[in-house]
Amino acid sequence: MAQILARDEPTGRTHVASASQRFRLESGGLIDRSRPLTFTFDGHRLPGYDGDSLASALLANGVRLIARSFKYHRPRGILSAGPEEPNALVTLRNGPRREPNTRATVIELFEGLEATSQNRWPSLRHDLNALNGAFGPLVPAGFYYKTFMGRARDTRFWMRCERFIRRAAGMGRASLEPDPDRYEKRNLFVDVLVVGGGPAGLAAAQAAARTGSRTALLDEGPRFGGALLRERLEIDGAPAVQWADRALEELAAAPDVILLPRTTAFGYYDHDTIGAVERVQDRVPLPAPGLPRQRLWTIRTRQVVLATGAIEQPLLFADNDRPGVMLASAARAYVNQYAVAPGRRAVIATGSDDAYRSVLDLHDAGIEVAAVVDTRAGILSPLVDASRRRGIEVVEESVVVRALGGPEVQAVEIAGTDDVAGARTRRRIACDLLATSGGWSPAIHLSSQTGARPVYDEQRGVFLPGPACRQERSAGAARGLATLRECLEDGLRAGARAAAEAGRGDGGAAPPVPEALDQVDAPPRRFWVVAPSRGKAFVDLQDDVTTDDVELAHREGFVSVEHLKRYTTLGMGTDQGKTSNLAGAAVMAGLRGIPIPEVGTTTFRPPTTPVAIGALAGREVGRHFRPLRRTPMDGWHQRAGAVWIDAGLWRRPRAYPRGGESMIEAAYREAATVREAVGLVDVTTLGKIDVQGPDAGTFLDRIYTGTMSALPVGRAKYGLMLREDGLVMDDGTCARLGEHRFYVSTTTANAVAVMQHLEHHLQVVWPELMCEVASVTEQWAAMAVSGPRSRDLLGEVVDGDVSDLALPHMGVRDARIGDIPVRLLRISFSGELAYEVHTPADFGLEVWERLVTAGEAEEIVAYGVEALGVLRIEKGHVAGGELDGRTTPADLGLGRMVSRTKDFVGRHMLQRPALQDPDRPRLVGLIPKDRRSPVRIGAQIVQDPAAPPPVPMLGHVTSTTWSPALGHPIALALVRGGPGRRGEALHAASPLKGESVPVEVTDPVFFDPHGERLRG
Repeated sequence: MAQILARDEPTGRTHVASASQRFRLESGGLIDRSRPLTFTFDGHRLPGYDGDSLASALLANGVRLIARSFKYHRPRGILSAGPEEPNALVTLRNGPRREPNTRATVIELFEGLEATSQNRWPSLRHDLNALNGAFGPLVPAGFYYKTFMGRARDTRFWMRCERFIRRAAGMGRASLEPDPDRYEKRNLFVDVLVVGGGPAGLAAAQAAARTGSRTALLDEGPRFGGALLRERLEIDGAPAVQWADRALEELAAAPDVILLPRTTAFGYYDHDTIGAVERVQDRVPLPAPGLPRQRLWTIRTRQVVLATGAIEQPLLFADNDRPGVMLASAARAYVNQYAVAPGRRAVIATGSDDAYRSVLDLHDAGIEVAAVVDTRAGILSPLVDASRRRGIEVVEESVVVRALGGPEVQAVEIAGTDDVAGARTRRRIACDLLATSGGWSPAIHLSSQTGARPVYDEQRGVFLPGPACRQERSAGAARGLATLRECLEDGLRAGARAAAEAGRGDGGAAPPVPEALDQVDAPPRRFWVVAPSRGKAFVDLQDDVTTDDVELAHREGFVSVEHLKRYTTLGMGTDQGKTSNLAGAAVMAGLRGIPIPEVGTTTFRPPTTPVAIGALAGREVGRHFRPLRRTPMDGWHQRAGAVWIDAGLWRRPRAYPRGGESMIEAAYREAATVREAVGLVDVTTLGKIDVQGPDAGTFLDRIYTGTMSALPVGRAKYGLMLREDGLVMDDGTCARLGEHRFYVSTTTANAVAVMQHLEHHLQVVWPELMCEVASVTEQWAAMAVSGPRSRDLLGEVVDGDVSDLALPHMGVRDARIGDIPVRLLRISFSGELAYEVHTPADFGLEVWERLVTAGEAEEIVAYGVEALGVLRIEKGHVAGGELDGRTTPADLGLGRMVSRTKDFVGRHMLQRPALQDPDRPRLVGLIPKDRRSPVRIGAQIVQDPAAPPPVPMLGHVTSTTWSPALGHPIALALVRGGPGRRGEALHAASPLKGESVPVEVTDPVFFDPHGERLRG
């Protein structure tokens, strides 16, 4: 059986609503009248039915004023019945689940739904910010650029205005509380993915499924059927909805079909990957515990059929934004699908036959159609004839020039197409509903995201999907087909071909096409805009972009469609210009006197519809986003009083204060003890990578700047890795465990990045190498024993010889501590005689405790990362502050580690003149002249801080500490000229603190410069 992977939790029994639904039709629709629901809008309790959308339920209760516009706060109603809705944005729920800017047209009604209008004060009907409309001429498109860029130097003016602008910006208000809901992610792999569950999509899924293809069908609605749900059409002699139900039954019974209702495909990505969001529990007040509210699907497929349908376009005329102005297809959707009368007396404005389907459906539902205003003359169409037979007046060669009323539509003013600017043929018709149709535009958003450039069809005045760039094909209305039979036939053909190209079926004839009788439309006439003599004609209803704004952009030179979008904000709202982009391009084309295709379209980018950030994040929030990683010795550190610090995804002891010590006092004590006796530090967090294979040495030679293939077994080497741009990526050690096996360590912060770096080069750059890499960071616990007594301590617990002869500096050997296997590496990052002890993670705590117990006689101290930092700065060892992604090996004084005889990652870019410039900032040491003043990290190194500005900056401080071994502050810095400035007096200036510390430039190795202590 097919998997239906999207089922909401039941909402439970409901009670009968007390209020009457004044605009609810007595019969019809796809709602369930046996399941009444109640909801609230702006605190008013209203009734509806299961199967309603929030928009249809509001209309059924006579609520027509839904929202206020973004800029002018003009009253706005419901324009559409689908996801293209630009007007009816509401806020759902409250508290931490508050969800602003949600389209009422796609919200499924459920018991207890709470919705509020937004972007208004103090109320929706009486919004004081509506006064913005009176100041419209003072705040045209580009107002902010002109006003504030001209005063760029007067920051006080901007600071005074900023708080008012920020307060007025935006529409809804999101909650500042954490989202309590759960989201999850899933992956899906199929042969054929069909996006869209309308007639073409259902037919395509049928054809693919019949070949045995693993097929997925998704649709954003709760019920498959698409346009068939809102149309009075027949297939095979029965209502089209029944055919859709039978098709769904067939798909549900198929063995390898996955059905995803309530799922929106929002992005088409590389390698035919589709991103989609499933609304699992959006139609319940509180999601059930343990179940996600939404689910993010990553769908990888061999073939894609885009049956995304088409979007009806509005007409542009004065005051076309009044509540009661609606798309003609939306008007019949509310009648046929939701059994709602969107008005009592309607005027239909159109230039095509499709709107006459709304004329007939509204009339047959008992809604008075006062007139049809058609831009065409001498229309020969069965639909027009059927309208006239019902006694409906058809006014030819005419357009609506203005919607009248306040705030809702009460009448329209029409004129002949040859006299739209004058008053000679003006006529007023009373109505409370104006349904407009500017023709249909294919939904090409997903197709365009593949890189396919839209192609303009001059005859139909629409952009069609361009030649496919991926393994996809558009079908049905998504590629401009108009009749139901064409869509069914095209869907069957597309599904069969997709299955064949996915390796299923023979690509032969598609299944028989169901019998569908619908009218072939007469040629349309596009009449893009009626220039208003009074009022505003809105191109983008959500962002209040008018024809005047487009004209202003044209006058000021912003004629590119991309510049037009950004200068006027056309198409930048939650609807992404689905009902405005085409009209905006047409208006600009008229102003420039060029064809529409020369204006073109903006770049379509994902997401095509709004996606909750929670859905993108999934479960990766809080500690799931940054999981707390603990070393095996974590409990011991806690009991020892460790002060913690985050290091990457790990937590590490920062220091172990005793008595009344501060954290920094404890760190200095620990560092001094390491210099005098012995210390133990947990270094489990270092990245550890096992590299094996016959080509392991060759691979590491190409990764490191030095030669690793010549390393003897049982020896280790310090190494540098560069990025492709020649800058240092990471440092660490590489130990050879066998002829074809190496053990690589990395810094804690770069462990993941280095692993990705190695895998990328093995898989993409040198796939021919016989070599494998595996991260073993979590498999090994590691600890460093450092200090002049470290060999004595190790000798007490390790079975075997740890003398200088048996384990020399940079030596590696396996050993045992009792019955526990360990790997010993004589490596030091503290400048003292030191060893790293690596053991399987399960034995980490036991080995640590044995070392602590044995070290009591040696006055052992556990030390944290602060003391580790002190020790490494005293030795001039580079770390995060110096490895900042901008330094080369020579900058860090490590140029001798760069091979001159072999190639490696970053070698050629390292030869760039700028990276070889001797005046680059190089690593030096700094000592304050007075031996007392601390040098701040990040301080600027300057010659004379009292010089007139701008004072040239010679470099900056990268690391700083007070040295217990030397008894005064020290610092590392990157300074232009570097080693050549040793002995020179400079200043470490901190402008934000108003400080300047005189410093002397020294060698970066402050302690034991010849490494005598290191070698024991």
